[in-house]
Amino acid sequence: MGEPAAAIQIGNYRLGKNLGIGAFGKVKHATHVITGHHVAIKILNRKRIGDLDMADKVKREINILKKCSHPHIIRLYEVIDTPTDIFVVMEYVSNGELFDYIVSKGRLVPDEARHFFHQIVAGVEYCHFHSIVHRDLKPENLLLDADNTLKIADFGLSNTMRDGDFLRTSCGSPNYAAPEVISGNLYAGPEVDVWSCGVILYALLCGSLPFDDESIPNLFKKIKSGMYSLPSHLSSLSRDLITRMLVVDP
Repeated sequence: MGEPAAAIQIGNYRLGKNLGIGAFGKVKHATHVITGHHVAIKILNRKRIGDLDMADKVKREINILKKCSHPHIIRLYEVIDTPTDIFVVMEYVSNGELFDYIVSKGRLVPDEARHFFHQIVAGVEYCHFHSIVHRDLKPENLLLDADNTLKIADFGLSNTMRDGDFLRTSCGSPNYAAPEVISGNLYAGPEVDVWSCGVILYALLCGSLPFDDESIPNLFKKIKSGMYSLPSHLSSLSRDLITRMLVVDP
């Protein structure tokens, strides 16, 4: 039998198992060879980025992550450039997505939902204070570490806001997208994240989505009209907060 293949090393990091696959390449677990620190490395293939004309988008995501330093936002440690790939070295979290956690529980008890929601709001508030709008907030992009501390991840659709400027790009996942986003209207930025947070709060407390339909046109119609129902088990405070966040014309 031949010798086992040597582990691939990038910079001071020894690459391990695959954690996922993105638009431009894989995300791998890696270990710092000196400290033993665990990280996640997003491998971005330069040719793929060029073919999809996404160089500016990738640069923007990296620059935004470099600006962020908050306990509830995934941390960027360093970026390693090679002729063929960009290796984005980030904080590793071991407990997966909030989405899977909600699915496993059905719905969360109010105290647990509040615990997670406070963390989401803290991270989003930090972003908005620093003129960053995420634009793709959803449970799949909210990761949990070993202590179930929540981290906002995937800033691939994020953008920076400037006073007086408006955004129009339609971004994000349809079920969590605000009416002005799916309508292609101008929006300042923060309000679309607030809407997405309202949908996430509903999902935490109800175990389902306020806006859902197999038909995308029907889904968009429901979102644009703000058509949803509030289950009877919700407290008056929860109902009030959700209705204040899911405002069709903020």
